[in-house]
Amino acid sequence: MSENDKLEKRSTALIRENTQYVVGFIVIAGLLMLTGLPVFIIFFFGILAYFIWKTLSAPSGSGTREIFEFYLIANDILRDDERRWYGFEIQDAIARGENILRHMSGAPPLVNFALGALYHKIGDHHSAVKNLGFVIENDSSDESRFIYPSSELRNYVRTLRKIEREPAEAPLMSSAVRALERARRNRGAVLLEASRVAIDRESIEHIAAELPSVIAESNGSVTQRSFIDAPTQTLNEEFENRERDGADESSDKERPKSGKKTRPAEANAHGRQTISEVLRDIYDSKT
Repeated sequence: MSENDKLEKRSTALIRENTQYVVGFIVIAGLLMLTGLPVFIIFFFGILAYFIWKTLSAPSGSGTREIFEFYLIANDILRDDERRWYGFEIQDAIARGENILRHMSGAPPLVNFALGALYHKIGDHHSAVKNLGFVIENDSSDESRFIYPSSELRNYVRTLRKIEREPAEAPLMSSAVRALERARRNRGAVLLEASRVAIDRESIEHIAAELPSVIAESNGSVTQRSFIDAPTQTLNEEFENRERDGADESSDKERPKSGKKTRPAEANAHGRQTISEVLRDIYDSKT
């Protein structure tokens, strides 16, 4: 969904809220007028209730503060120094960034970059590619494309320009923003490519880990099939040989007899065996 679509939906929701308030006010005012309450008192309380409702429902500056606090902690974690960070500290920082993206309409692209770099640091390369790819390869992430800002984004930009003009008033905040912007410009594409290489390596290692079991299973199936089919194949070949010998014997009987008598050993050699004898010969030879 594009930023324009989000802003359009947000404007539609605002119009719907105001319409619901007006309808509710008309209904309540009509009921109060039936009770005999003066009209100016009804309108007075109606306007007072409207301003109270708008004041309570108006977005506070806490959203802008959350963004800059996220910049501070993200820059501290991503900074190349000798500090060791606990895993829950990095996870808390990631949760801050995700909360900003979830609740803010048109969040600054620098939030996506810092979040993607944190994901890269903990080894969640799929989430890193998602956030870094949006910042590095998506043209809509360029700040010049944000033409219709939300009220949260407008407040953020106002605070950001004030920090840039007067860095002495918030030196840590100014330093964090400059460091993240510099890392986005110099290291964004490198981190994105490194995460993609890591994903490809994980896929290759996963396939290599499963390959021996697949080969063993395949070889086992072939060996078992060969063991089952071998006796049957040998038995069929033996029956064919016996039938061929029987055919040769029949042809010998049809020939004219000569004066020479057939020896008993030759007669026994052409004699047909029973099935049990054939099976016994086959399995004895296998044993």
